[in-house]
Amino acid sequence: MKLFRCAKCGHIVYFENSHCHKCKAPLGFDADDMELKALQPESNGLFRAYSDQSDTPSGQWRYCENQQHGVCNWLVPADSDKKMCVACDVNRYIPNLNDPDKLESWQYMEQAKHRLIYSLRKFNLPIFNKNNDPKGGLTFDFIDSSEPMPADAAPTTGHAEGRVTINTDEADPAKREQVRQDMNESYRTLLGHFRHEIGHYYWDVLIANNPEWLAKYRSLFGDERADYGQALKAHYANGPAPDWRDSYVSAYAASHPWEDWAETWAHYLHIVDTLETAYAFGVSIKPVITDGDSGLSMDANRDAYAMEDYDELVEKAVSLTFAVNSLNRSMGQPDLYPFVLNSTVKEKMRFVHDLLWSCRNTVALSETAPSDATPV
Repeated sequence: MKLFRCAKCGHIVYFENSHCHKCKAPLGFDADDMELKALQPESNGLFRAYSDQSDTPSGQWRYCENQQHGVCNWLVPADSDKKMCVACDVNRYIPNLNDPDKLESWQYMEQAKHRLIYSLRKFNLPIFNKNNDPKGGLTFDFIDSSEPMPADAAPTTGHAEGRVTINTDEADPAKREQVRQDMNESYRTLLGHFRHEIGHYYWDVLIANNPEWLAKYRSLFGDERADYGQALKAHYANGPAPDWRDSYVSAYAASHPWEDWAETWAHYLHIVDTLETAYAFGVSIKPVITDGDSGLSMDANRDAYAMEDYDELVEKAVSLTFAVNSLNRSMGQPDLYPFVLNSTVKEKMRFVHDLLWSCRNTVALSETAPSDATPV
């Protein structure tokens, strides 16, 4: 994630901020130019955006309808007939807003999902709404298993035919940590779930019907036509092969080629977004050693989303994660990135990298008509 500043006073602000903490100006994210704008209120709930160069107002906006619930700070052009921003427009089911705890869970989920949509737009990936494209579109279901279940929804986190389901329990740190321990996972985060599940969706969109990329995929990840249900059943019954670390980024990735893809895709998004943050902060690493170059020096001097050289990107990522893992250990915390990028995993990530770069000039973003999400 890049850094943002208030265009009115110059103060550094967070991606999720709806007000500048210094000058109190309203803030809103413009998904077209990927900037957090300082806003000047006008009549009828509309705003004008301050220029980055001066206080001269330019542009007119209104907030996404979900701003009233404290879950979104994204903007909609004033002349648009949409109610929702491009990030909220793909919601289908949301938690019960009459329950404060459920509303809080939804806030955490939307923070993660908005960061995901930010990344998708940085990669120039298509975002099609299922209302307009029932077969190939995307939608999100935030499901609370303690509430009555919609007939056409899944109760557990997963993906099926463009429907990404995230169970609200994943927004509860205590419950998520218990599941992480029960499943013997080294890492489990809400944002990680979003990145993993959207990977399944983009496998369908970018690979399934492209013979060239499908052949490359199968040569690296295996044949996805292997029985998926049986593969997961065997994984949960027996666990992964003892040598899974030689070829996979996680134990779950070893369960089936589809899961290997989704895990690898998610990890690629992890490292690219982390490197963009390091770039925004001007991070440079030069270990103080006496026995020559450790190979861990790095300079985050380029935006990782614009870094076409995969080898350069992964070298910077390895150095950065080694450093931040060391910092975490100094605080008695688990590694921030508790994974090893072996040579096989790096080649799988190269596939993700090459695929995304091949899409940049051939796939257009699609903004769709507004839809009203239904509470569950």
